[in-house]
Amino acid sequence: MPVPHPPPAPTFDKPLQLPPSQELLDQINDYLRPQTPEEILKWAIEHVPGLFQTTAFGLTGLVAIDILSKITSSPPPLIFVDTLYHFPETYELVEEVKKKYNVPVTVYKPEGCETVEDFEKKYGEKLWERDEELYDFAVKVEPARRAYEELGVKAVITGRRASQGADRANLQPLEVDSTGLLKFNPLFAWNFNLVEWYITENKVPRNKLLDQGYRSVGDWHSTIKSGEGDTGERAGRWAGKTEKTECGLHVDYFKMKAAVKAKVSYDTVPRCKTKLISCFVYSKRQQRRLHKPSSQLPMQ
Repeated sequence: MPVPHPPPAPTFDKPLQLPPSQELLDQINDYLRPQTPEEILKWAIEHVPGLFQTTAFGLTGLVAIDILSKITSSPPPLIFVDTLYHFPETYELVEEVKKKYNVPVTVYKPEGCETVEDFEKKYGEKLWERDEELYDFAVKVEPARRAYEELGVKAVITGRRASQGADRANLQPLEVDSTGLLKFNPLFAWNFNLVEWYITENKVPRNKLLDQGYRSVGDWHSTIKSGEGDTGERAGRWAGKTEKTECGLHVDYFKMKAAVKAKVSYDTVPRCKTKLISCFVYSKRQQRRLHKPSSQLPMQ
């Protein structure tokens, strides 16, 4: 009895026509789902124009960097969004990765800010405590969108995995966000143990804080050591905020932008473009003033 041959592998345009239709996206995911991370990354390099890797130098992103260094002599450029509030150990890791892999890293910071002092002059101190959504937008989302526009980014490689849970539980190899940006998740099917095994086996640089009781590393002000019995893969991130699972980069951009704009009036006072917080307060005062009876308005 003849042995049945497997169906031929589907063929896709090179380069891929962007953005893909939902039907094409489903076909691509059906094809990529059983592939290894190496095969997913090779496919992305061969088929997708404007491919970059966004990374905060977490373990999964580091695995992708290492794999890419072995499968291509011209890996996608790296984009690092510097919130200005990373741990010193994170900045040390960035330099170590640049040296080991000889890969360029393009750094984007909050608009108009080079230092923490610049940021706090513009937004005030501890913005993450006063308005977390505005903080996420200012330090992560806006710099990332600026990077995509200025660098001509059409697709990014991410370090997200389904085993990280929450909004990532149903992760696919390829997604398209609300802006049309393609997001490749080459290690979507790996669990933490596989990631840690690869890091150790291949001597990949890692954040020193991971050997000091931290399980996941973000900004210093919102990251703590994971507690006893706290085995979640992102344990210690956004401590005390059980409903928060994302920093803003992987939520709906237009919804987040609209929410921030609703809080801060860009039109009432020109200064809003440079001092969002102080201007927001000023705008609210102006609105209250406009609703006062004329007899209560101060003399000009």
